[in-house]
Amino acid sequence: MEVKKSILIIEDDKSIRNFISATVEINGYNCYSAATGEEGLNIIEKNKPEVVILDLGLPDMDGIEIIKKITYLESISIIVLSARTEDKDKIIALDLGAEDYLTKPFSIDELLARIRVAFRKKGIRTTKNNIFENGELTIDFKANAVFFKNKELHLTPIEYKILILLAQNIGKVLTHNFILKNVWGDIYESDKLSLRVFMANLRKKLKLSEGDFQYIQTYVSVGYKMNKYY
Repeated sequence: MEVKKSILIIEDDKSIRNFISATVEINGYNCYSAATGEEGLNIIEKNKPEVVILDLGLPDMDGIEIIKKITYLESISIIVLSARTEDKDKIIALDLGAEDYLTKPFSIDELLARIRVAFRKKGIRTTKNNIFENGELTIDFKANAVFFKNKELHLTPIEYKILILLAQNIGKVLTHNFILKNVWGDIYESDKLSLRVFMANLRKKLKLSEGDFQYIQTYVSVGYKMNKYY
């Protein structure tokens, strides 16, 4: 018997919490729910859900504090569902380790799509031979080689570092600051222009001749994400 994938909803609005719970259960997920941050943390410790849908405006603590407490658990993916629409709130949540950020009011179909993406990402992992595959893209970590459409792709050292970072976090939006810190080691406002140039070059090199699929998606004022090729 197949074990159901588990989701925890931390949301203080009862109507929203019940609506999401009923919907995800209908779609075949095992669902836990919590109205407060403390209750949610207790469920995480006891039941180890795979995906957490998190509201930031909780009655007992800010959702950001929950992200800080649980992002050390690599087995858990966090999808923020919040009424906060400012870019700074999104950037803080994503920088701290949230997988995704969806604002209220939201489409339940979009939320279900984000959940599916989170679970797909959890199913993607590097093989024993240190090979990463995503559609036409293959990365041989051991050989430091990248192949696209069966041909070796020639990248600059910075482009390679950025691509590796995106691949290791496939399906997750990485903020500008996160990328700068992990690739350059420091965060300077002037480096954001350089990052845009490197990203533009990477996107050109990973361009498919057919269809509109983009391996690297831009989130204006926030960052970038590697999409999973279907």
